[in-house]
Amino acid sequence: MSLSIVNTRAKLGLQAPLVSVEVHLSNGLPAFNIVGLPETAVKESKDRVRSAIINSKFEFPNRRITVNLAPAELPKGGSRFDLAIAIGILAASDQVPKEPLVRYEFIGELALSGELRGVEAILPSAMACASNNKQLIISKHNADETLLVESITVLAANDLLEVSAHLYQTQLIPTWISSIPNTDSQYPEIQDVIGQKQAKRALEIAACGGHHMLLFGPPGTGKSMLAGRLAGILPPMSKTEALQVACIHSLAKKHTPKNILQRPFRSPHHSASAIAIVGGGSTPQPGEISLAHQGVLFLDELPEFQRSVLEVLREPLESGQIHISRAAAQLSLPAQFQLVAAMNPCPCGYMGSERCHCSAEKIARYQSKISGPILDRIDLHIPVNNIENRQLFQTESQQQGESNQQIGQRVCDARAIQMARQGTVNARLDNQQLKKVCPLNQPQQDFLDRAINSYKLSTRSFHRLLKVARSIADLSAIEVPDIPQYQEALSYRSQFNSIK
Repeated sequence: MSLSIVNTRAKLGLQAPLVSVEVHLSNGLPAFNIVGLPETAVKESKDRVRSAIINSKFEFPNRRITVNLAPAELPKGGSRFDLAIAIGILAASDQVPKEPLVRYEFIGELALSGELRGVEAILPSAMACASNNKQLIISKHNADETLLVESITVLAANDLLEVSAHLYQTQLIPTWISSIPNTDSQYPEIQDVIGQKQAKRALEIAACGGHHMLLFGPPGTGKSMLAGRLAGILPPMSKTEALQVACIHSLAKKHTPKNILQRPFRSPHHSASAIAIVGGGSTPQPGEISLAHQGVLFLDELPEFQRSVLEVLREPLESGQIHISRAAAQLSLPAQFQLVAAMNPCPCGYMGSERCHCSAEKIARYQSKISGPILDRIDLHIPVNNIENRQLFQTESQQQGESNQQIGQRVCDARAIQMARQGTVNARLDNQQLKKVCPLNQPQQDFLDRAINSYKLSTRSFHRLLKVARSIADLSAIEVPDIPQYQEALSYRSQFNSIK
């Protein structure tokens, strides 16, 4: 029977649904038809496949060829189906054996010469293939990326002829790796920041509990430097987290970082659009919040972002996910990032000094660009003021503070406490969990009641206050937070209000 079935994978966000390429050769006028909701790039594969087969010294069947990409309701895009279609035609015409095809999945673009080219988003396909207990045949250009996935046999080929020879004689050598590669940390040192003791303490608390933070103060005080140091004191990612981050970068056509255990740090310019930040487009792609998954998203000059851009951050800040709905596809992408925002107190940046000539109306308009709901979702509001002149002239030994390693060890210890107690970081506790880990006695209730009334805290602000206090307690290995921890947590929410 002139029928063959070859397995491959489509691209759909972090998912890689299985696609069966069914090829049938029948009598009639010679034709080459592809059905199953193919997009333009897939339809164009007819010419690439025909030339690749001929230039690889095979015979292209002079018959009616029908290629069905099942399931038919799933949109198929890109050039990733070329190799599977070519192997299907060769198998249906008995030029390669059909029996071995059930053991493999084929992904790759074909050049007219028959050479195999790499495709985008190969890592999600490799992970899906591993879970299906199949061997993956791909281009050598994609081999390094797929090696990040353990428990999968990857066979990398140069051209269509090598793949065909392997189906006859099993000639391709599996490429594999025993563990995820790791290199020395590339994070900047927190010791490079002069002074700013309170801000460094807040960074440690933010790293401990996964809290969002806002840094505000005059220009040149070190806000950007502090933000760039947060990733360096976060615990290393697990292999599962690292693979998920690598999959997102693969989907976004980004190069996989050399050290994939290093947490991402994304700093988009304030001219970025809403789609660039959260993702989307006619063919949905990950945005900055997904590229910052398990890492840090730094928004410098926060009021300079369009207000509509900032407002789309509301849901991801709460849920840790972004749902993108388009006519072509509906995607759900992870976005568990830590937001660090920086801003000046007024348009000129020098509010409260002789250098500031901003009117009250101008200052109010500038600060109102940051809506209440966004500020409410940021746990730590930290002032970053000018340091004393004498600190600038201190020698390196006089300035030396704690290193990334020292602070990071405390953060790791505190995170271990949280994982053992509740299985998640404090910032992601729900209200029921929060009641269990932050039981309030009567004096604590009285203190917090006064705080809510004095600072006009919303219910969300109150719960975030408890979460920050829980993180402060974890850093000191305190079993139950007490009034000193709630006082410190409150100080990190009240200071921004004082500049308004």
